[in-house]
Parts: sequence; C-alpha cells; structure tokens
Amino acid sequence: MTAQNILTYGNEQIPYQVNPDPRRTTRIAIHVEPDGSVIVDAPPDQPDEMVHKAVHKRARWIADHVAEAKDRYRHVHPKSYVSGEQVLYLGRRYMLKVVQSDTTKGTARLHGNRLEVTVQSKDPRKVRGIVRAWYRTRARDYFARLIDQKSKKLSWIDQPPPFRLLEMSRQWGSCSPQGQVILNPHLVKAPRECIEYVVVHELAHLKHHDHSPEFFDLVSLNAPGWEKQKRLLDRIVEVLTND
Repeated sequence: MTAQNILTYGNEQIPYQVNPDPRRTTRIAIHVEPDGSVIVDAPPDQPDEMVHKAVHKRARWIADHVAEAKDRYRHVHPKSYVSGEQVLYLGRRYMLKVVQSDTTKGTARLHGNRLEVTVQSKDPRKVRGIVRAWYRTRARDYFARLIDQKSKKLSWIDQPPPFRLLEMSRQWGSCSPQGQVILNPHLVKAPRECIEYVVVHELAHLKHHDHSPEFFDLVSLNAPGWEKQKRLLDRIVEVLTND
C-alpha cells in the first residue's frame, strides 16, 4: 500500500507516493516515472521524517524531471481515428485508412503501409474500439510467441510462464509472485528490440524477484544494451500510450 505526500518546491506542489519495500534495509530510492509521477521506495520501518528529508534533498532534481515529463505530454495530441492519421505497430508507422461498408460490422488489417479499418459507421468511437481490439489481438499473439522463444533459450525456465495483458499507466510489464508475466498491450507499438528487453526483464524476475545487482547482471547477459531500449521507451512513452 502506498502513501501520498506533497513536495513543495517554489510555487509547485508535487505529489509523491511512498512505497514501503521490504527488500530495502536502509537505502531510499526516488523515481520520476515517464508520466511525471514520483515514486519513493523506502524500507518499511524508515521514519517518515527520514523519507521526507531524502525527498527534499533532491527537490530540484525531482522538479526538473517532472517538468520535463509534463512538457513531453504537452506535444501529444489526442487521436482522432480518421483516415490519414498515423498509427504505430512494432516500431513502424502506418497510415490509418477508414472505409465505410454497410455489410461489415468492423474489421482491421494491415495492407502495405496502411492499417485499413472497415466499419459501418465512421464514428471515431467505433473506429477506436476496432483499432484497440486489433492491437490487443496482435499484442497477445506477438508476446506469446516471444515469451515461448525466449523461454526456450533461458536456462532458469523449464516452460513458458502464463501471461496476460493489462494496460498500465507507469509500467510496460510486471511479474507476479506466482510467476505470471503481465504485459502492457501498448508495448506492441514499440520497436521489436524494446519489446524483447521488456520480456527478458520480466522473465528474469522468475529467477530474481527483485532489482538486485544479480538481477541486472542476468538482464544484461540476455538483453545486451538494454539500457538503450529502456531510455527509448521512457522517451516515447507518451506517444505509445496515446489513445
């Protein structure tokens, strides 16, 4: 369970959540997520005043990164779901083409450099629903194949773990204590290398259920250069999740 607090920096009021992390003993970690939210991981028994002191010590760093995140989002316009708009799939850009047909309830398919959506009504809400369903189907199939391929190559995995899709605001994936991998369907819009990094990251949690040095050593061994992919995902998160 997280607790929310407020950091005052100049004229700004920046909310942050304190996340008690039993894996931590002394160190407090502060993260500014790509969407601008602030998360503070702290040992469960850490006094509140120590947490607040650590946050205020890095106030300027936090404020700068929150402002940077918000600035990125200001340049992203909501999608209209009309012909001519661009959509992303596996890191490539496609042009959306909406075709009206009285005999088709709603389909979507890739055709060359276009994503063609055939609908009875060009109502953007209808088109959006079809595009979202198409993304989820593509994500389910692509992620399932990738998890199967990677599981066969990773020595600590006996068989591919179960997985499911879940839209998340601050995460591309997670791994439950029971060993279920959860992936964000928006991730299917990202370049293949980014998707592979996220999948390896979550599969590594089947061996190390933390973010210890051993965990990152394992990720680096099986996804060399993953830091570059993470930076790219952080930079384009607002584009990938724009819906």
